[in-house]
Amino acid sequence: MLSLGKEVATGSATAITMRDYDEVTAFLGEWGPYQRLIFFLLSVSILPNGFCGLSIVFVGDVPEHRCLVPGNLNLSDAWRDRTIPLVEGAQLQRSKCTRYRLDVILNLSQTFPDPDFLNMSEIEQEPCLDGWEYSKEQYISTIVTEWDLVCNNDWKGPFSMSVFFLGVLVGTFIAGQLSDRFGRKAVWFGTMAVQTGFTMIQVFSPNWEIFCLLNFFVGIGQISNYVAAFVIGSEVLGKSIRVIYSTLGLCISYAIGYMFLPLIAYFIRSWRMLLFALSLPGLLYIPLWWFVPESPRWLLFKGRIQEAEAIIQHIAKKNGITPPAILFNDLELEEMKVKSVISHTIIHLVKTSNIRAITIINFLVWMILSIEYYGLSLNTPNLNGDAYLNCFFSAAIEVPAYTVTWLLLQRFTRRFCLSGTLFLGGGVLFFIHLVPSDLSVLTTTLVMVGKFVITSSFSMVYVYTAELYPTVVRNMGVGVSTMASRTGSIISPYFVYLGAYNELLPFMLMGSLTILSAVLVLFLPETINKPLLETIDQMQNIKCFKCRTHCTNQDSLDKNETVEKWDGHYEAKDLS
Repeated sequence: MLSLGKEVATGSATAITMRDYDEVTAFLGEWGPYQRLIFFLLSVSILPNGFCGLSIVFVGDVPEHRCLVPGNLNLSDAWRDRTIPLVEGAQLQRSKCTRYRLDVILNLSQTFPDPDFLNMSEIEQEPCLDGWEYSKEQYISTIVTEWDLVCNNDWKGPFSMSVFFLGVLVGTFIAGQLSDRFGRKAVWFGTMAVQTGFTMIQVFSPNWEIFCLLNFFVGIGQISNYVAAFVIGSEVLGKSIRVIYSTLGLCISYAIGYMFLPLIAYFIRSWRMLLFALSLPGLLYIPLWWFVPESPRWLLFKGRIQEAEAIIQHIAKKNGITPPAILFNDLELEEMKVKSVISHTIIHLVKTSNIRAITIINFLVWMILSIEYYGLSLNTPNLNGDAYLNCFFSAAIEVPAYTVTWLLLQRFTRRFCLSGTLFLGGGVLFFIHLVPSDLSVLTTTLVMVGKFVITSSFSMVYVYTAELYPTVVRNMGVGVSTMASRTGSIISPYFVYLGAYNELLPFMLMGSLTILSAVLVLFLPETINKPLLETIDQMQNIKCFKCRTHCTNQDSLDKNETVEKWDGHYEAKDLS
C-alpha cells in the first residue's frame, strides 16, 4: 500500500512539471482585440436560435374557432349563431368541436323564425363535419388553421413541438461526438446550415406530416450549433472571460433573438412567410468561416500541434504580441502525442462511480430545467393579455436574468448560485395555485418571475457543466447534458397541454420538479476558481459523493502517514 502511495506521489511530481493550456497561452492576454472579435462573432451567431427555436409559439398557435356552418344554408343570422351549442368551462362559451344537427336546425328554422323561444339543449349534436371557421383577428394562417389541428386532432399541435425537440435531442447526441472527433468548427457550421436550410424548405410543406419531418431536421441543427459555439468560446477565450461569454455573450444574444420573434410575428401573420423571414438571417453567417478558428485545445489533444501553434501565433499577431520562440517543451509535446492516440467515447462519462454520479445528476438537472424553461415559454399565448406583448416580456426578462447570473457567478460558488436560484424558481411556480383566480395580473407576474429565475439557472448550468468535464470529452459531456435537456423539452409541450384541463396544474408540477433539481445540485463538486480540466484522470480526482475511510498500517506506513480511500482510489497522505 505504501508503494502505491509513492507511485501516486511520483506521478504528481511529474505532473507539476507540465503546464496546462492556460499557462502556455498566458502571453496572449485575456481580452485582446482578437478575443473581443471572437467573443462578438460567436455571440452574434446565436441570434437566429432565439427566434427560430421558439417560432412554434406563433406558427402553431390555436386561434378561436368553432364548427363551420356552410354559407349556402338558408339560415338567418340568429339561427346560424344558435347552431353552435353553449358549453360549460371557465365561463359559458360556444363549443369548438360540436354543433347541432344541421338537418334538425333547418327544419326548426322554417317553423320557428326566432330560436330564442326553443329549448336547444334537447337537440342532438354532431361533430364538425364541414370543418371549422377560425378567427382572423390575430392570424392569417397557422399550421393549426391550415391542417385543422383541433378537437380530435388537437394532439398534433404539441406533437409538432415534440418532434422538433426530438430532432434537437438527436442533434445534440450526434453533434457532441462528431465535434470531439472532427472538430468544433466543422460541427458548428454544419448545424447552422442544417437549421437554416431545412427551415427554408419547411415553408413549402404540403401537409402536416411533411412539416413534422422537416421540423425534426430543423431541430437537429437548432441547439447543436449553440453548444458548439459555447465550447469553441470556452476553449479559445481566457478563463476570466468564460463566465461573461456564456452569460452576457451567448445567452443575451439568444434573448435578443427571442425578443425579435414577437416583433417579426406581429407584422407577418402568415406562418409560411414568417418561417421564411426567420430563416433568412442564417445566410449572413457564411463569412464567419474565415474569421472563427478551430479550438487550439482540441487540436492539441488530437496531436495536430502545428495547426494549434499556427492559430496561437495568429492570435498573438492580431493582438500585437510577439509569441515565444518555443511554445511547448519536449516533455509536453511527447505527452500530447500520447494523449492524441487515446480515444474517448460516451462510455467515459459513466465509467467510474464519481464521474457517473456527476453525469446522472447533470442529466436530471438539465432535463428538469428544460421542462420548466420551454413549458413557461410555450405557455405564453395562454396567459391573459396580448400574446405578442407577453412573448416579448417573456424574452426581455431574460436579459436582466443573464446579467444577474453573471453577477452571482462572480461573487458566489457555482453550486450555491445554481441550487439557490432553483429553490427560488420552484417555490414561485409551486405557489402560483394559491393566487385567487380574479388576480390574473398577479399570476402573470409570478410566471414572469419564475421565467426570470429559471432562465438564470439555465445560464448557470452551462458554465457549471463545462467546468465539470475535461477537454477530451467536454463537448461530449455538454452534448449529453443538452441531450437530457432535449428529453425535457420533448415532454414540455404536454405540460402546457395539461393546462387545458387545469390551468394551474402545469405550474404545480414544474415547481415541484425544480425544487427536486435544487436538492440534486447540492451533491455536485465545486469548480469555482479552478483551471479547466484537461484529462479524464483529472476528472476522477473530483469527487461527487465522498466516502472516506482512514486506516493505519504500521508495517508499511510511518506514523505520520495515513491512507485515504476515495471510490476505490488510494493515495498516501502526509499528516505531519
